[in-house]
Amino acid sequence: MKRRNFVASSLLAVPALATSESNKPDAQKAVYEWRTYEPRYGSPQSTIENYLKDALIPALNRQGVKSVGAFREMGKSDPAKLHVLIPYPSWDAYITAASKLTSDQAFGQATQAYVSLPPEKAPFGRYSTSLMSAFDGLPQLIVPEKQPRIFELRTYEGYNEDAVRRKIKMFNVEEIKIFNKTKLYPVFFGEVVAGEHMPCLTYMLTFKDMAERDANWKQFSADPDWKTTAQAPEYANTVSNIIRIFLEPTSYSQI
Repeated sequence: MKRRNFVASSLLAVPALATSESNKPDAQKAVYEWRTYEPRYGSPQSTIENYLKDALIPALNRQGVKSVGAFREMGKSDPAKLHVLIPYPSWDAYITAASKLTSDQAFGQATQAYVSLPPEKAPFGRYSTSLMSAFDGLPQLIVPEKQPRIFELRTYEGYNEDAVRRKIKMFNVEEIKIFNKTKLYPVFFGEVVAGEHMPCLTYMLTFKDMAERDANWKQFSADPDWKTTAQAPEYANTVSNIIRIFLEPTSYSQI
């Protein structure tokens, strides 16, 4: 599918944590869309950021899609990649987002400058996207308090689908509890159903800074419950590769 058509269809398509639906056993599971924009060198990044800040995020909020995250990648590329997390309440909300954006007049007006750019002034070369279904153990996003912080995004690849299923079970049954105990505070856990690095899962953690991040991971690694869980035969060989990036929120991020 050509990039222009794909973009059009897709667009139309913590120390103290806020309350969430995640503790309710019958809570509906969220659907997460994760986008990674690759800005063009020399093009003003403000163009795509203004589109997100002034057009897309407000339009999604009007649909009831709350807490949209926007993040810059720390120290990886120049210009830095821009990441967007869209937490749809359900698959129905994701499926109907496209038609709702099409009929949103305020969104159409706010995107005029963005969609009118000629090809040579396009603000990004491409963006990739993945879709995730929230884990049973954390069915809805948890939004950290609004204060200076960093985020760690981790993707675990499995050598086959069963390996990823067993790793998801490991998180749902054992690991999420250990994460909270050792202050590895999650924002979301998602089973990737479409995207790169399949089969895989992705999750996000948040910390005050890198020092806190390192200390809390060290505490996790030393936890006796984690050591017992990691040695369980049913969870052997569940992760074949780990992809890790560090992110900082933009000024307009709602996470």
